[in-house]
Amino acid sequence: GPTQPLPPHATPPGPNPSMRAAALVVCVGLGVATAFAPAGRQAPRAALRMSTVSQPMTLTEKILAKAAGRSSVSPSDNIWVKASSLMTHDVCGPGTFGIFKREFGEKAKVWDNERIILIPDHYIFTADERANRNVDILREFAEEQNIKYFYDIKDKADFKANPDYKGVCHVALAQEGHTRPGEVLFGTDSHTCNAGAFGQFATGIGNTDAAFVLGTGKLLVKVPASMLFTLEGEMPDYIQAKDIILHIIGEIGVAGATYRSLEFAGSGIAGLSMEDRQTLCNMAIEAGGKNGIVPADDVTTDYVDQRNAGNRPYEIFHADPGASYYSRHTVELPSLEPVVAKPHSPDNRALARECRDVKVDRAYIGSCTGGKTEDFISAARVLQGKKVKVPTYLVPATAKVYDDLFKVKLGGRTLAEIFTDAGALDIANPSCAACLGGPADTFGRMNEPEVAISTTNRNFPGRMGSKESSIFLASPYTCAASAVTGYVTDPREVFDFDTVRRTPETLPDAAA
Repeated sequence: GPTQPLPPHATPPGPNPSMRAAALVVCVGLGVATAFAPAGRQAPRAALRMSTVSQPMTLTEKILAKAAGRSSVSPSDNIWVKASSLMTHDVCGPGTFGIFKREFGEKAKVWDNERIILIPDHYIFTADERANRNVDILREFAEEQNIKYFYDIKDKADFKANPDYKGVCHVALAQEGHTRPGEVLFGTDSHTCNAGAFGQFATGIGNTDAAFVLGTGKLLVKVPASMLFTLEGEMPDYIQAKDIILHIIGEIGVAGATYRSLEFAGSGIAGLSMEDRQTLCNMAIEAGGKNGIVPADDVTTDYVDQRNAGNRPYEIFHADPGASYYSRHTVELPSLEPVVAKPHSPDNRALARECRDVKVDRAYIGSCTGGKTEDFISAARVLQGKKVKVPTYLVPATAKVYDDLFKVKLGGRTLAEIFTDAGALDIANPSCAACLGGPADTFGRMNEPEVAISTTNRNFPGRMGSKESSIFLASPYTCAASAVTGYVTDPREVFDFDTVRRTPETLPDAAA
């Protein structure tokens, strides 16, 4: 078995009891928990119960305290945390399974086959034999362990022939109902923090830790200190969530939140869609963060209750008044301008209008950060009636996003038609594609020393292929505008934005 030592007074890991699926949501505020049911469901009767707050805690601390069975936790506490779910994919899954079998035994069974999610997404549409073998290993493990949530792909010639295939893990987790307020999600990918948008603790872990979770359902976690980012005011119509997070990273640096929680709050949160919130939390890791998190509200529960896989109950937590934060920051949304992160670091921030002298060779719209439906709606909004001057790559994050491109309409034209009219390249299969480089035949991979403007999340040398290439990170608006001009462009230069922000859900002609 595993040789990881237990800290003094720690409880040895044990099996996580399965939770009875019920349509019960428990909303935990300061001192009182109230039971209620999602719309249209009958809630079991539940009495109000008083909870004693031994010390004020941040949102992340409250979730971790609950998962550790403790009344309170403080930054730097080492605690055993029960996992609500574990996600892994084709890149890290095989290594995780190998460690699991080595430490727990060849015939060992996972702690809970309904709390493990396997999502092939990184190196899928390639002839590379090793990449293909990784997907086979996921399939073998899923069959061996009877994993309930395995989103398989066998026919890579036509992804639509695979009804279970979804695409990029972080977006698929949300769309398939695996993200819920108050839960603890571990994933073998650094952008697992994406799920913090749902008011849960979500963080990336390594293969060894993931193997331990596979066998025990628990993990030893050091409680991170929290940094509070208060978003105030309304976003201008030309500003997107990507601009906000690039601004924050530019302010604090790529090491500015190392092993800390980025908690987003303030009046500006209410105007952000769930996809906006995912973009914010997704790039917490680019600031060095352990996790990013947005408190759940009606926007969150409306999304979750329509999808909740297994109809699992969940709890909503809010930070306590008087909670202690490592630092506090205020972002005045009305004063923001479109920004980019110049090569070769996400904190190399500049205003887009200051980079007009930079010629781009291609534009790339995709990834967990910038390949969601609303990202493509935004790009199409700018591209309507225009032509691109550089190759423009379109990579939907998931099969659902791909379908949306052929259903959602702006001005009577589907998004796909708008992109075709603009001269963009054919829409690619849903996957991570070139965001992580990949084998040489990966769609959109930068195999030459070119300059790209991209909605992805990292711009380190070699991130999207050639180490001689350069990547400018930007919002979908800025990326689309730059595709039109052929140079890094403030979207206000090519599009007449409204004086009041048009939220993504108000842009399409009708809901898809």
